[in-house]
Amino acid sequence: MMLQDKVALVTGGTSGIGRATAIAYAQQQAHVVVVGRRMDEGEETVRLIKGAGGEAIFVQADVTKEADVKAMVDKAVSVFGRLDIAFNNAGTASENPSLIEQTEAEYDRTMNVNVKGVWLSMKHEIAQMLKQGSGAIVNTASATGVVAVPNAPIYTASKHAVVGLTKAAALQYAKAGIRINGVAPGSIYTDLFEAATDEVKAYLVGLHRSDELEHRLKLQMQFCFYPLAWHRS
Repeated sequence: MMLQDKVALVTGGTSGIGRATAIAYAQQQAHVVVVGRRMDEGEETVRLIKGAGGEAIFVQADVTKEADVKAMVDKAVSVFGRLDIAFNNAGTASENPSLIEQTEAEYDRTMNVNVKGVWLSMKHEIAQMLKQGSGAIVNTASATGVVAVPNAPIYTASKHAVVGLTKAAALQYAKAGIRINGVAPGSIYTDLFEAATDEVKAYLVGLHRSDELEHRLKLQMQFCFYPLAWHRS
């Protein structure tokens, strides 16, 4: 049980990669804090974990709001006493494939969730981990964080930003005993992938074969223990 008695927080834990990871953490005996905006889906993740004998709580939070992010970390510490692992996975995708037709509101929404959300999450997670002298953070980027998808320019830009933010934070806090890594999945069958346009799906599948979620979980959990690393999957 690699994560026995560790406290793991998962943003975007209401579905897809986040839900699958939260369940996998619990299977490794971690105490899991499931975070998301959608209460019903978040409580369902907790129910699945508890039904399998694990321990979890749900915290409703919007990662674009600093008060919510601080509250999610505070709740994890108040319930379980510490924060050992954070998986910053909450994300969204642009809807309009045409750069010249995309709106300022769509840009703000995508950047706020995908970039600001990761920054705010790390800001408060690292503050807690510094008090403890240790911790591990994994951020979800995307294959589009290292290559470009022509029909998703804003999303591509946001995931490139996550890659840079992760690398800089990893270097800044390595000597403090905090490991910060990133994963850059290709096409994985999730609700977000299914919501993409056919053009985006075809492009992503062309970059890398499509995978089921379970194929990636062992790697993701190992990143809780690795030193500085970056993985494009």
